[in-house]
Amino acid sequence: MDQFVLDAIKAWNRRSRPEFSLLKATPINPSIGAEISGVDLSQPISARLFAELDAALGEYQVLVFRDQHLSNEHHKSFGRRFGTLHSHAVHALREKAKTDGNDAVLDRLTRIGITDDPEIIAVAADEASKNVAGEGWHTDATFEEAPPMGSMLYITQTPGDGGGATMFMNAHLAYETLSPTMKQFLEGLTAIHDARQLYAGFLGMAPPAGARTQHEHPVVVRHPVNGRKLLYVNAGFTQRIVQLAPHESKALLEMLFRHSASLAELHCRVQWTPDTLTFWDNRATQHHAVWDYFPNRRYGQRVSILGARPGA
Repeated sequence: MDQFVLDAIKAWNRRSRPEFSLLKATPINPSIGAEISGVDLSQPISARLFAELDAALGEYQVLVFRDQHLSNEHHKSFGRRFGTLHSHAVHALREKAKTDGNDAVLDRLTRIGITDDPEIIAVAADEASKNVAGEGWHTDATFEEAPPMGSMLYITQTPGDGGGATMFMNAHLAYETLSPTMKQFLEGLTAIHDARQLYAGFLGMAPPAGARTQHEHPVVVRHPVNGRKLLYVNAGFTQRIVQLAPHESKALLEMLFRHSASLAELHCRVQWTPDTLTFWDNRATQHHAVWDYFPNRRYGQRVSILGARPGA
């Protein structure tokens, strides 16, 4: 391991941790993630408990809550404590299909998790699935002008033979483990994030009429709460770096994607058990749903919270 990579990881892992009185946070590893106990998400969240949960999200980036028994309204109510719930643009396709009486499109959208509730996306896979939501490293909806600040996935059914974990990556640490020269080179660069491959590939249909499928964001951004820099490119949606020639952009992005995906010290792995909710800071992480359980079934539902436009 290069010395500057080792030094960055050591510095990150030595940082002081906040103390909590209303919850217990057990780190998954020193770099990212914590299991949270002592909290029932079906109950109202007091101002004091919210402050601790917000601090825990800032510290650990990924919070895992086991043995939660939540209705859709419980799930959405918890999400709303952190802001207005996000509605994915693809819900417009469902509304149009209903208006047009297009049952084939409705069936397709239902299969890929687009429900009648615009604030909930179902995340499901079984023996009939040809692909799964979240497979491959990505940050949710970075093709939007203001991507979600966070997402909450509530898994109620897990594969009977195991598998189905989700991996998370610390984007702050992805930046910190770059060489000083590379950090300097990335300053001021911007990249195009585009949803067209999502629509053409996973969804298998054209974007909604009038939907804007791409936006430009800095390659290095500052977290809006803690002010720390982080690497803001992902293989799911980042298409090209504006200031570089196409072959230069491709080579640099491939290096940054590989750096983020291959450095195990940046990652944690959440192994799902039934009735687990995981809340991640979408501004400072990437995640990858591991599809290693075919033909078994996994089912959950996700809500996301509106965020702000990323800034350098």
